[in-house]
Amino acid sequence: MTTDAPPPASTRPDPVSAEVAELGEGPRWDAARSELLWVDIPAGTLRRAGWEGGRLRTLAEHRLDVPLGAAAPAESPDGGWLLAAGTGLSWLSAEGGVRELAQPEAGRDVRMNDAACDPAGRLWAGTMAYDERAGAGRLARCDLDGSVQIVGDGFTVPNGFGWSPDGRTMYHADSGHKVLRAYPFDVEGGSLGDPRVVVDFGDGPPADGITVDDEGTVWAALYGGGEVRRYDPSGRVLAVVAMPVSQPTAPCFGPGTTLFVTTTRQGLSPEQLAAEPDAGRVFAVDVGVGGPPVRPFRGALPTRLTAPPTHTPAEHGSG
Repeated sequence: MTTDAPPPASTRPDPVSAEVAELGEGPRWDAARSELLWVDIPAGTLRRAGWEGGRLRTLAEHRLDVPLGAAAPAESPDGGWLLAAGTGLSWLSAEGGVRELAQPEAGRDVRMNDAACDPAGRLWAGTMAYDERAGAGRLARCDLDGSVQIVGDGFTVPNGFGWSPDGRTMYHADSGHKVLRAYPFDVEGGSLGDPRVVVDFGDGPPADGITVDDEGTVWAALYGGGEVRRYDPSGRVLAVVAMPVSQPTAPCFGPGTTLFVTTTRQGLSPEQLAAEPDAGRVFAVDVGVGGPPVRPFRGALPTRLTAPPTHTPAEHGSG
């Protein structure tokens, strides 16, 4: 990664949500409904908000009784949203009902974390231990036939997923191991090749959530670093968005060249909260480049878990 000073973003991020989350995460712009999805993980809350006049206006709020890592619209006859929640996947209907589906981590002291759909419409989700112990996290993939497979282990805090514009590269952040990796990706089969480390964050703040723009560069929220950075595929820093809060969690592209960024107030002291009164809100900033909206889940609703493979090419230590 280059040490040259990158150019800053041209504008300052503004807080745009009325709601304050304990741990805001998983922002996704649903272009089909013209609404932003974002979650408060420990509260088990999914919010859906319209974007009007530079502000988010909450349209609906759905609460679960388990932690909620992420949500994806379901492009199926059932509609609704596929949720990475608790120890597995659930379905939220358009009417607001919630039904548990496959539970690949049932019986383990872990929860679902971030999740996103690949270009074919499969859902990829990471899991992590509540105590964030090293190596307890795994990657699960929900295929188009509704089957769920464990496709990688040895992670600590598996976070953001993103795909290059041609779909041939998957980017993935493991915040616990403080690395951002790139995997050769087979869109048709959904398999991963051997990874390379794009950025090793070393002793610095790690990447949390990520997104990939239309030009193929990666935007990563640096948890504890108060920044969102733009990286080219080699790991060179192209731009830095300085956040008014210390704990940004995840970016996503909205309409035009708007970048939404979720944040958290979790773990902040009273003094830090006084200095960061907008911690936990969603922020928006014009970054001069756009990105794709959320990819919907295009498969059958999951009903079962297949046995994990004997060889898991996605498993890694410190990279």
